[in-house]
Amino acid sequence: MSLGSIIGVDVGGTFTDVFSLDLTTGETGVAKVPTTRPDQSGGFLDGIRAAQPDMGHIRSLVHGTTAGTNALLERKGAMTGVITTTGFRDVLEMRRRDRPRTWGLRGDFLPVVPRDLRMEVPERVLSDGTVEQAVDLDAVRAAAAALRDKGCEAVVVLFVNAYANPANEQAAVAALREVWPNPHVAGSSEILPEIREFERFSTTALNGYLQPEVAGYLARLETALKGGGFGGEFMIVQSNGGVMSVETACQRPVRTALSGPSAGVIAAGYIAETAGYANLITGDMGGTSFDVSMIVDGETVVSPQTSIDFGMVVRTPMIEIATIGAGGGSIASVDAGGLLTIGPESAGSNPGPVAYGRGNTRPTVTDANIVLGRIDATRPLGKGLGTLDLEAAKAAIDEHVAKPLGLGVMEAAEAIVRVANSRMAGAIRLVSIERGHDPAKFAYMPFGGGGALHTGAMIDEVGIGRALIPRFPGVTSAMGCVIADMRQDFVQTLNATLDGLDLEALTGFMQQHHDDGQAVLDGAGSEFAARETRFELDMAYVGQTHTVSVPIPVTVGNGTVTAPTREAVRSAFETAYHGLYGRLLKSGVRVLNLRSTVIGTRPKFDLSRLAPPADATEEAAARGTRPVFVRGAWQEARVLARLDLPVGARVEGPAVLEQPDATIFVEPWLVAIVDPYGNVLIERKEGQA
Repeated sequence: MSLGSIIGVDVGGTFTDVFSLDLTTGETGVAKVPTTRPDQSGGFLDGIRAAQPDMGHIRSLVHGTTAGTNALLERKGAMTGVITTTGFRDVLEMRRRDRPRTWGLRGDFLPVVPRDLRMEVPERVLSDGTVEQAVDLDAVRAAAAALRDKGCEAVVVLFVNAYANPANEQAAVAALREVWPNPHVAGSSEILPEIREFERFSTTALNGYLQPEVAGYLARLETALKGGGFGGEFMIVQSNGGVMSVETACQRPVRTALSGPSAGVIAAGYIAETAGYANLITGDMGGTSFDVSMIVDGETVVSPQTSIDFGMVVRTPMIEIATIGAGGGSIASVDAGGLLTIGPESAGSNPGPVAYGRGNTRPTVTDANIVLGRIDATRPLGKGLGTLDLEAAKAAIDEHVAKPLGLGVMEAAEAIVRVANSRMAGAIRLVSIERGHDPAKFAYMPFGGGGALHTGAMIDEVGIGRALIPRFPGVTSAMGCVIADMRQDFVQTLNATLDGLDLEALTGFMQQHHDDGQAVLDGAGSEFAARETRFELDMAYVGQTHTVSVPIPVTVGNGTVTAPTREAVRSAFETAYHGLYGRLLKSGVRVLNLRSTVIGTRPKFDLSRLAPPADATEEAAARGTRPVFVRGAWQEARVLARLDLPVGARVEGPAVLEQPDATIFVEPWLVAIVDPYGNVLIERKEGQA
């Protein structure tokens, strides 16, 4: 009896990647197709059909989406209205009095909700939760009518101090849902019941801004999938690296802001753990961006807040990812000062790099790699591209880079790659060295379609000890969709001193979070290998602004949560604080927020299934040689079919390892070794500094 298959789909700026796992045979498959714009659902469906033509065979489909990310970055969300407390309509615009350029005296910021769409209504809740003035529901209905007449598709309610007592906000939301023409209505106490009004207001407003876009996109996908015979579970990757149901994604689309990149980090962590590496730096180089993250002692680094763009703050747990515009499609140009720059503008998938022959005339990083011989123009990545136009790429580099800088074409192409490498190395330093980590103690895992082409440069420029390239680097994020666990996060502001903390109330919130999370897991229709609930407190010394995340020991037995003692909480805080700062203070302790995470662990597949076949040989993998331009000179490089290399194969650079979803370039001073799981370990040759 067939158990069906699990499909992971990651939609990027240039390619849509698919990873499939047959649950009966254990066979895996990959597909890479161009992303379709502006509606990404076309490429999504093309990718699934390429990996699994029979949609009825798919048991589970997990999607890492950039629909929300793109809508935020391109400011293409829905017209959204805000209803807020009298006197607070400008919180979204005032922010934290920061500015786009730290040392600049000028700077512009346009909130996603303009001032004329921010309406005030009478209501007031004090910071201790006392309702000083009940909400005027007639004013709420009048504001809704005005916003609807202005063309708003979504509306959010942002009442000050709603985290302390949501009664007024809940009444307003209930009244709105009676008159609003669609389900795109939410209150800040539903989305983020947490102290600090700007972060709460911003997160809720952005959620409303994304809701029509993301919900419409997912609805189109569901309709098309059902029409194609799909009847399994459909889930979405969250920015925290877990997955959620489509229903939850439609209600909380802000949680998808870094969906695709997060899936890649999850897969990288699982692959590295299996291979024996607990400390890892990941580098996801796609067509548009380069995303960097870290895994320390086997744990992904999760941040409670991030800024998608200046002033666009999202406070929801996210895997900490640094993103720069340095993808394969990033455009190279010479600025007015005569400096070579890369990105942030990208050619994307359409028109794509010059070599694609789709109308772009400005050179990209991919064009430079083609000209340098690192990418074979006759065997491009993905389906539907055909032979790439090498001469057009040369001509574009000559016109836009070589001539303005007074260089030859090959020197200019190498300069493009060197500048891209420098920017990528800077992003890695930002998340490692600048945070107190020694890159030499970490392995580097490059993935995405272009990441493995730049491995040697990252080892050289950053001082990373070694690199571990996964079996299918071009579809690692899609693999992460298959691996990711189901996860639900909750937060509740407590805002009390430790000595004055109501432990009974704390236990009640913990129990509620646990029960709500279990209900989400029960309703998912998935099988879980295990379930876990984690709790932590945001704590600080009295008078401090910034908090420390403190994991607290909690017992959950037979569904009942038993909170820790006050002494246990104090001990956990002191351990966490001392670990970060190396000292303790003689001051009172404040507990700001409770954060709870409920995880349903999904069954993992055995990565040894990806290992090369036992009869693989290095001779069978050989594809001859070709010249590659390295450090100002041509060198003859071996070319091998990476997936045909046997376990233990040792390939000294210069070499090019090719596969359908990515290309690995092994610099002359490096050596590549195939490990038992089919990963490629890249290290310096003995004696090479």
